[in-house]
Amino acid sequence: RRALTSMDAELSHNRALWTLLNHRYTAEAALRMWQRDGIRWGLFGIPDRWLPPVAGLTVIELGAGTAFFSAAIARAGAHPVAIDLNEDQLATARRCQQETGLRFPLVQADAQAVPLADGCADVVLSEHGASVWCDPWRWLPEAARILRPGGYLVFLVNSVLSTLCVPDTGPATTALQRGQADLGRMSFDGVEYHPSHSEWIAALTASGFVVSALHELMAPPEAADHDFYEIADVQWAQRWPAEDLWVARRVGS
Repeated sequence: RRALTSMDAELSHNRALWTLLNHRYTAEAALRMWQRDGIRWGLFGIPDRWLPPVAGLTVIELGAGTAFFSAAIARAGAHPVAIDLNEDQLATARRCQQETGLRFPLVQADAQAVPLADGCADVVLSEHGASVWCDPWRWLPEAARILRPGGYLVFLVNSVLSTLCVPDTGPATTALQRGQADLGRMSFDGVEYHPSHSEWIAALTASGFVVSALHELMAPPEAADHDFYEIADVQWAQRWPAEDLWVARRVGS
């Protein structure tokens, strides 16, 4: 038998955590996310202005969860494939497909070992999915492998500042809770990855990407608190960026 590795244990732990969270996240809440208008990013549903036009493109979402972001991509005319490690999350996504009539592939797999062909995607994206829950030195090379040369990678993560200010439980505070050296692989309820900006740039460059932009997202004036995630409340996020959105291109021709 193959010996279990630390990565096996990490995947098993996070998979079990998302089974628990999926049971707490109601079917009605999931369906509301599927029915949102337009493509929206993050805690505060900020309308997209960073993706390329996606109509007709093959878009792979890594760490899709209940696949509501892929649903928005499908309504925009793209051909999404939603990949997630957790079978319960994907079961919720299938129920939402039945309710809405939107159909696209749902694949249970680790974003660090994607069962898709080289160069099959025009766009790879992650909205607090693989971008937070997977080792960037493992999932970014996979994203590069499945992207065609010149393809886009767009992903959303907790901002570095919010990670430094968030306590072990509860939303970000107005005081630093940890040092810069604590960034990277971190344990909260599950194992998460929150690199520094310099580490993101190093991992992206080593994986064959050129960084196009880093957008630090703040809550708009009309925003309300998220009813499920507590990275930062709206008052904090209107003063400081709660999320970082990265845009990169796959090197090659």
